[in-house]
Amino acid sequence: MISRAHTCDSRAELPAVSIVIAAYNSSRYIRETLDSILAQTYGNYEVIVVNDGSDDTQELEQILESHPLSIIYISQQNKGVSAARNAGIKAASGEFYAQLDADDQWEPDYLKVQVRFLNEHPDIALVYPNAIIFGDSLDVGLEYMKICPSEGEVTFESLVEERCVVLTCVMGRMSVIKAVGMFDEDIRSCEDFDLWIRIIKHGGRIAYHREIIARYRRHEGSLSSDRVWMTTNLLAVMQKLANRSDLSDSETMSLRRQITSRQTMLRLFQGKHALGLGETTLALERFEEANHDLRSPKLSMVICLLRYSPRLLIWVFGARERYWFRRRHVLAGIDNPREITP
Repeated sequence: MISRAHTCDSRAELPAVSIVIAAYNSSRYIRETLDSILAQTYGNYEVIVVNDGSDDTQELEQILESHPLSIIYISQQNKGVSAARNAGIKAASGEFYAQLDADDQWEPDYLKVQVRFLNEHPDIALVYPNAIIFGDSLDVGLEYMKICPSEGEVTFESLVEERCVVLTCVMGRMSVIKAVGMFDEDIRSCEDFDLWIRIIKHGGRIAYHREIIARYRRHEGSLSSDRVWMTTNLLAVMQKLANRSDLSDSETMSLRRQITSRQTMLRLFQGKHALGLGETTLALERFEEANHDLRSPKLSMVICLLRYSPRLLIWVFGARERYWFRRRHVLAGIDNPREITP
């Protein structure tokens, strides 16, 4: 571990905020991320970068060594983002935990606004703001909360039902995060969602505000494969939640509805991904499984075309997906199943 002095106000013996950055193959972006920390109007913090077995370790370490920030650097074998963040938390000495992904950035007032919010609301365990989306996605320039809304109180049910979607650029009380067991290192994706739920069930409150003080990077990529990956991991977290013994009846029903809905969505995404690869037999199987619950006329038409004119369907499907994504920045057609009652 390469360690350098903490960055903190001379008046404070220990930093108020521990900024934890989990880095994996992120040397392309991390200098700008660190620059956004350096530009903060609030200075009582420490920066902890955890290298999670990156392939670009040499480039990463050169950037960290040359950057004017004082950085605590931890290098470990690849164990996943949960383990990397936990390593940072264990090394931290701040009262507050600030999570910053290695390719995201903060506006200059991020720390000042977040620290002030938590100091003014001692009953809040964790707070997240709004952000502007940037990068190479078609969503560039849009507000995060326009695409991923937060409405009403953050509760178990509003998290599960995605009425409140927590931005990854959070700040929370270190004591609460440690009390609930930090991140689950067995979870490789959707690990944040799992932690937010455990904070809520521990009695902690999560809040948000709409001030745009972060920049959230989104990458263009294979939409269907990303959706399969994310939905598979989200379902794994939901199945874990279903084993809890402290859920209320309403929380249990909400979770069951979402598991059923997500299972159907997973079959849809798997079908779409297979269709994009030209694997028509697998696509037909997944669409039929999904339509057993959906009973969708649109999906029934897709199934019919897939049986009798698969080449035409592949062409039409690809053109339609590209059109709707560019025009509306939303999932198209059969990606939006109605709510299903188990």
